[in-house]
Amino acid sequence: MAEDTVAQDDDAGMDDWAAAMAEQAEVDAASAAAPEAPSMQAADIFERFDTPQIAGNTSGNIDMILDIPVTLTVELGRTKIAIRSLLQLAQGSVVELDGLAGEPMDVLVNGCLIAQGEVVVVNDKFGIRLTDIITPAERIRRLHK
Repeated sequence: MAEDTVAQDDDAGMDDWAAAMAEQAEVDAASAAAPEAPSMQAADIFERFDTPQIAGNTSGNIDMILDIPVTLTVELGRTKIAIRSLLQLAQGSVVELDGLAGEPMDVLVNGCLIAQGEVVVVNDKFGIRLTDIITPAERIRRLHK
């Protein structure tokens, strides 16, 4: 009786296999009878990027990036210090920076200098008053240094 069950399972497996093969043959026949896909053609018109955009159009484009977070850093100055000296720092230690007292501080956005300013106190909190905005041309010039 166990041999009959195995024989029935083999017959069922062969029927599933035969059905799958028949289904694949139908798919192959249908794809062969289908018309060929249209050939690719070059686009006739491309948007030109070297022409200036209309001023009204730019406000719609800038809305897409207004919510992107950036890192704003105000830098008092910089210095290089050996690891030995760094490890010896303790509370009350003084680290000399290359910036001079009264000199404007650098304002960086994602590491790129965009302005300079001076320290102000607003509602018992430190802030910065921008005194000089770096022009886009100057920013590009500084990038190529």
